[in-house]
Amino acid sequence: MKKKISKQTPSRPGAGASRREQPLIRQPFPGPRAKEVLKKDAQYISPSYTRSYPLVAHKGSGMWMQDVDGNRFLDFTAGIAVTATGHCHPRIVRAAQRQTEKLIHMSGTDFYYEAQSQLAEKLAHIAPGNSPKKVFFTNSGTESVEAAFKLARYKTGRERMIAFFGAFHGRTMGSLSLTGSKVIQKGKFGSLVPGVTHVEYPYFYRLCKHDDFLRYGEECVEFIEKVLFKKTVPPDEVAAIIVEPIQGEGGYVVPPLTFHPALRRLTKKYGILLIADEVQSGMGRTGKMFAIEHWGVEPDIITTAKGIASGFPLGAMIAKADVMDWEPGAHANTFGGNPVACMAALETIALLEEGLLDNATRTGDYLMDNLRTLSRMFPAIGDVRGLGLMVGLEIVKDRETKEVDPALRDKIINESFRKGLLLLPCGETSIRFSPPLIAKKSHVDTALEILEGVFRKAL
Repeated sequence: MKKKISKQTPSRPGAGASRREQPLIRQPFPGPRAKEVLKKDAQYISPSYTRSYPLVAHKGSGMWMQDVDGNRFLDFTAGIAVTATGHCHPRIVRAAQRQTEKLIHMSGTDFYYEAQSQLAEKLAHIAPGNSPKKVFFTNSGTESVEAAFKLARYKTGRERMIAFFGAFHGRTMGSLSLTGSKVIQKGKFGSLVPGVTHVEYPYFYRLCKHDDFLRYGEECVEFIEKVLFKKTVPPDEVAAIIVEPIQGEGGYVVPPLTFHPALRRLTKKYGILLIADEVQSGMGRTGKMFAIEHWGVEPDIITTAKGIASGFPLGAMIAKADVMDWEPGAHANTFGGNPVACMAALETIALLEEGLLDNATRTGDYLMDNLRTLSRMFPAIGDVRGLGLMVGLEIVKDRETKEVDPALRDKIINESFRKGLLLLPCGETSIRFSPPLIAKKSHVDTALEILEGVFRKAL
């Protein structure tokens, strides 16, 4: 029989505090102004957009988001892991304002300006490994992946690519070819870029057939060499293997410690480039500047975007200097490396180095501990996993069978929204926690207090 916990007794560390800043919900959703926006959106915006609930954002500050009707929400999405330093951080705002007064645009692929070279220098220095690096700027994650795809083919003279099931690398045609997430993302678009083969990512909770976590990481790499390279894919035709250090859209899946080192050894053995897609996992989200650092691996190419400029549209491909040796005109970009976005990125990195990296580790550990406590209370929580403030909660119908329950997952996310907590789904049946890296333990307490109430009501 399930033990009933008294409402007067905090069931988690920090639960029950009354003086913390709380969400403010004024009226049912959507409110009157939100309804006007939703009506116009339905008339003019592409129906291909995915929205989990009717949040009509109006203004943000730090961890908080206010909608057009005055409701205030605690944001544990960071705009899909983008506003790393919180909404409208004063230093980011000032950096952007100062730059807009001097120069907004001059196309860094045709001209020169200080902001772009300064940021390139910084990214080259903070990228993992001791090899000299060079940087190509983009506007987004998918553009960064496209650039990496092209560079890998250009550098090696090979055409084939290996990617992983569950991976999300973007929606443009090249990056979509590498994506192995959902069939709806590829349906009706016809032939994609040929030569891409997908293999199993080490999703221990759902796919492993034994209990040896470390061995499983090696097995997934061994399959590439012992099966793929012997039966269907000649290794000397493979330009690169692209991998997310932690799968994002695939469910916030953290691989074993053995996986990335084994993959690096394999790629070196066959002269294959290793591309680390850090679009979601990079820029401090896991407590290190790049998630791949947790495995002590230096990739040949890194793609990044999302949290790099605290909300300004910017992406980058960082590669070893001897890999990025293509000639002028081989690849270019009009808006990539915009001077305003570059200055926002430099200020973002400064804030990360001044303490937000450490905060992501501390607060992330606290979040994980509390979610594990929550999982002991509710058997619908099948797994808790993550690093830093990149944390996933997998929802199941039954812990023994691990049967997925996307309907319950979606219900929990929607009910949390109505209580003032912003969350997003990932994978088939998981909830992602990707708050701004300024999150404090008090914010975690508030979020988990709401979530506990939602679970009680839903179950």
